[in-house]
Amino acid sequence: MNMIEAIWTSFIASAGFGILFNVPKKAVIPGGICGMIGWLIFEGMSGNSQFDLVLATAMASFVVAAISHLYARIRRMPVIIFSVAGIIPLVPGGGAYDTMRQLVENDYNAAIQLASQTFLISGAIAFGLVLAGTIIPIILQSQRTVR
Repeated sequence: MNMIEAIWTSFIASAGFGILFNVPKKAVIPGGICGMIGWLIFEGMSGNSQFDLVLATAMASFVVAAISHLYARIRRMPVIIFSVAGIIPLVPGGGAYDTMRQLVENDYNAAIQLASQTFLISGAIAFGLVLAGTIIPIILQSQRTVR
């Protein structure tokens, strides 16, 4: 799959999950854009041999959460409307599937390795969301007090 197809697919997946979760119509496109940007960052970092998948996922989820905070302020909506749709392309569903497949095939060493990577990626998503959820409001509050 080339990069244009990957970008388009991540946008459709994020926007589709927004529709599935009944977000307001004016939040579907921004939610898709959040997911698309997060996927671009993840692909850019994970394609580089210097970065681990966990670090790439943490950075991408941080950016998704930061963009979600900005969209929430611009559109006057809750942050979760944009962040849930934007995080969807980063969720390690394939890793969880491969872990269960290895367990069923009685290859426990491979299953443990895949499970640990899946848990680390899931933790990186949570870490990125929490970090942005802590830092972005502090930055916005400090800008408000300066004015």
